Amino acid sequence: QLQLVESGGDLVQSGGSLRLSCVASDINLDHYAIAWFRQAPGKEREGVACLGTKVDSMKYADSVKGRFTISRESAKNTVYLQMNNLDLDDTAVYYCGAGPSPLCTVEREVDFLYTYWGQGTQVTVSS
Repeated sequence: QLQLVESGGDLVQSGGSLRLSCVASDINLDHYAIAWFRQAPGKEREGVACLGTKVDSMKYADSVKGRFTISRESAKNTVYLQMNNLDLDDTAVYYCGAGPSPLCTVEREVDFLYTYWGQGTQVTVSS
């Protein structure tokens, strides 16, 4: 059964760090563009980071550049989102998506690129 399962969300103080994981079943993530999107209460879903299948195909939202890092560990068929220096605006449900594209996007208008989605994991940043 095709499935993406996110984990790692937690309650963390501002300035702290978390690492989110997205484990794929029956999908070889090496052949998919992958992305992390998030949705905060009362706000629209927004792209955070993505990684394509081509070299150097990596993008970040301006709000997380320099703080977040997306990576893929092929041996575990897992995608990670390392989040450092978290602040209150990072509070959201984080979703992992995957799509059969060599390129990736963090633009919401093109999020149909991702044909598989996980159920999300909650990240809450406290002051």
